[in-house]
Amino acid sequence: MKSRHRAAVILTRQENRRQHMDKNIDMKNKKNKRSYVVSFIEWLIYMLGYTLVLIAVSYLFKSMYIDISNHYLYAFFIVIIIYFLNKTIKPLLVKLTIPITGVTLGLFYPFINLFILKLTDWILGPHFQLKNFWIALLISILLSVINLLLDNFVYKPLSKYIKKKVKVNE
Repeated sequence: MKSRHRAAVILTRQENRRQHMDKNIDMKNKKNKRSYVVSFIEWLIYMLGYTLVLIAVSYLFKSMYIDISNHYLYAFFIVIIIYFLNKTIKPLLVKLTIPITGVTLGLFYPFINLFILKLTDWILGPHFQLKNFWIALLISILLSVINLLLDNFVYKPLSKYIKKKVKVNE
């Protein structure tokens, strides 16, 4: 009789553990889904903000041309291409140019950003053009500075606010 009671107690404990584990897995899945949603919202806000910055800079400098037929759409494509190139090619370029960046005390780094912009210019062809080399270098520096300011004063506080509202624990 005692052995049956012990077996029942053990089975009950195992069932309670399974239920507890299932609840934990469900909670983790919900948090992961929320985390993906929050990450996508943050990415989208970043892309839209960078698109607006790119459009503003194109109005400031006449040597930077974005196709007028679908100005906002092409600006968004430009931002997506720059984002993709920054995530794929730029780390390799930074590693390859460490010696020259070190010798110039970091003054070569904007040329890497310029290369990314010129590569985007080449990819999009007539829809995006950078005409003057030195103005394009100035544009790449300006975009980097504005992006840094937006990141520190807009994106990070907004990201904290979104995570607080959605209650994602990372």
